[in-house]
Amino acid sequence: MNILITGGLGYIGSHTVIECINNGHNAIIVDNLYNSKIEVLHKLNKFLNKDITFYKIDMQDIKELENVFKENKIDAVIHFAGYKAVGESVEKPLKYYENNIGITINLLKLMEKYGVKKIIFSSSATVYKESKILPLTENMPLGVTNPYGRSKLIIEEILQDIAFSDKDFKAVILRYFNPIGAHISGLFGEDNNGIPNNLMPYIVKVAKGELEYLRVFGNDYNTKDGTGVRDYIHVVDLAKAHIKAIKAFDFSKNINIYNIGTGTGYSVLDIVKNFEKATGIHIPYKIVERRSGDIGEYYADSKKAKKEIDFTAEYGILEMCKDAWNYEKNRG
Repeated sequence: MNILITGGLGYIGSHTVIECINNGHNAIIVDNLYNSKIEVLHKLNKFLNKDITFYKIDMQDIKELENVFKENKIDAVIHFAGYKAVGESVEKPLKYYENNIGITINLLKLMEKYGVKKIIFSSSATVYKESKILPLTENMPLGVTNPYGRSKLIIEEILQDIAFSDKDFKAVILRYFNPIGAHISGLFGEDNNGIPNNLMPYIVKVAKGELEYLRVFGNDYNTKDGTGVRDYIHVVDLAKAHIKAIKAFDFSKNINIYNIGTGTGYSVLDIVKNFEKATGIHIPYKIVERRSGDIGEYYADSKKAKKEIDFTAEYGILEMCKDAWNYEKNRG
């Protein structure tokens, strides 16, 4: 299968490219390098012993994006491209709506024009309404607290509308929980420019001495230690979930939605303690005010993914921490 992977040089995208090719698929990457680096392509080519087709394109330019469809026979799309920082989305909502929704509409227009009927969309657990009932199942009420999550929810609704109008259109929506970790090779992991928005990149910068301490956003949530609780999943497990999700294209339903997580919630301080245990490095931290748009606790019920596409996360929290640090050490 020829799979177009948008945002394919990013954190999750690059790991998914590896899994696609290792499972016999051909990957075509589109990335504008906004939050990724061209060096990742060079490493992928060397690691996979393959010259991967790559287009440096801003997907807001539909004419440039159309060249990808003209020059390649595309069977399916895995759509990662988009801005992803919750905090920034609260500060700059129009930036998130214009980019995340706009590029997706361009992509879907071209899929329609060129007869590409299959898409896997990287959605987010942020589409769920805050709930006292946990774990979260796929049929829980939806409702967002930030523009990033709202952009994901709007795209989900667009996909459902298209599927309703076109009986041949198949969309798989994967609602990610919190990916961390890195490839076991130490060659691929999460990079961030400046001060990171996500927890693990922040922790490793503290571990490397690049930041003095970790800022913990709030310790007054209704959780075991007051800090936010999330379902963290190893990025390699998440990448493998996309290969499993290809099975859902053969199902009778036009839309299939899956939570992709481990089903276990860890607090911020749990992650700090496990990182210290995995690496032997002390992580100093300070409690600061809550971040706008954050919620206290959520973690996944992943039974549906296990039952329908045979997906189960394999890696534990210590492996996530160890692999994340191994990547940081390798990159210098």
